[in-house]
Amino acid sequence: MSISTTGEPLRKRPEPQRTGAAARPRRSLPARVLGETGYVLAAFPLSLLALPIVAAMFSVGLGLSVTVIGLPLLALAGYVARTFALINRRLIRNTLQADAASPVYRRDERGLLRRALTTLGDPQTWLDILYGLFGFILATISFVLTVVWWTLTLGGLSWVLWGWSLPNGPNDQDVPELIGLGDSYLIKLAWYTTIGLLALLTLPWVVRAAAWITAGPALLLLSSRAHLQAEIEYQVQGRQAARTAEASSLRKLERDIHDGPQQRLVRLSMDLGRARKQVDADPEQARATLQEAIGQTRATLDELRALSRGIAPPVLADRGLTAALEEVVARSTIPVHLTMQVPAKMPEHVETAAYFVVSEALTNVAKHAGAEYALVDLTVHDSPAGRVLTITVSDNGVGGAQLSKGHGLVGLADRVRGVDGVLNLTSPTGGPTDLVAEIPC
Repeated sequence: MSISTTGEPLRKRPEPQRTGAAARPRRSLPARVLGETGYVLAAFPLSLLALPIVAAMFSVGLGLSVTVIGLPLLALAGYVARTFALINRRLIRNTLQADAASPVYRRDERGLLRRALTTLGDPQTWLDILYGLFGFILATISFVLTVVWWTLTLGGLSWVLWGWSLPNGPNDQDVPELIGLGDSYLIKLAWYTTIGLLALLTLPWVVRAAAWITAGPALLLLSSRAHLQAEIEYQVQGRQAARTAEASSLRKLERDIHDGPQQRLVRLSMDLGRARKQVDADPEQARATLQEAIGQTRATLDELRALSRGIAPPVLADRGLTAALEEVVARSTIPVHLTMQVPAKMPEHVETAAYFVVSEALTNVAKHAGAEYALVDLTVHDSPAGRVLTITVSDNGVGGAQLSKGHGLVGLADRVRGVDGVLNLTSPTGGPTDLVAEIPC
């Protein structure tokens, strides 16, 4: 066992990877500029096409809303706006590599009128229509700004190739001549090349600003509800995971009590009954039976203490997380190096979750990994969402661990999710295995 509460872990911890979509690689500057330019050039004709279609259908539907066909026309305008919104989200994801999530729309298949009312009752439908009507204004600004800057860049840098072809009669005055710099070829070359270089140097920032003039409001209107829906769903799943983990723990505790202490208490009751019958006829035998009963009592107490660690270990409440994990490491059947860089006190639910993550992970390592040693690292760091406790348990075993159903770590994942955390596992066949839990604290 090796324990350290300051300093760095023995080896660099791998960057945890979230489950779900893989993280996009960071693009080079030219690739980013081309992607943002592509978005602007594609968003302009898309918004140009959306405006007359959505505006016409929305206007007609709104004007006829007092009639039978008005609501279906408004709903149809909503469906068309949804289609353009879907294309815009995909365009943002593919060109800007931004998180343009798609919301979950309300659905009702019971008749045309009910379907129209459900569509119009969905707030996201109106946000899609709003962007379809007014997104063209922003897209036009972005398009003009991008085209002008690319023209300055390419035109200025390539003037040496085509400048000679411009008319140069007595009435033709160029910009350098108008501002008093002269009319010579070298002055014109220096002027336009300088403009091209300045435009090139500022191109990444101008194009990015132009792209986000359009993409920013698009994400706000077309994807903000999707992120809210995802957060609500995550919270619901977290509560469900907490309930599942708690129910699983109670069932396990019930089985353990039934298979352990309960059987010993039955044996103890039988021993005491036998000793009562023996006390008059054979005191020596009664004394031996009572001695066995005392041994059963001690064994039962030991089992109850062991089971209590799976509920709320007393050392965690009495002496804190550091002492509790030192005890876990001391009980481990394989060498463990423990490194902790955490505050003396954290929220109770965080410390309890951290205790069980380390305890159950080391138990899994000892039972299944065939490892020679394990590394445990706990670090608190700041993130955009607040402080996060990162727990890493690594071993050099055979690997192949999984978080899928039927494996022992699934309950641990539910427990971590129950405190709004994330559990990630990297365990290729042959090892090593790295289990990373991130818990807001």
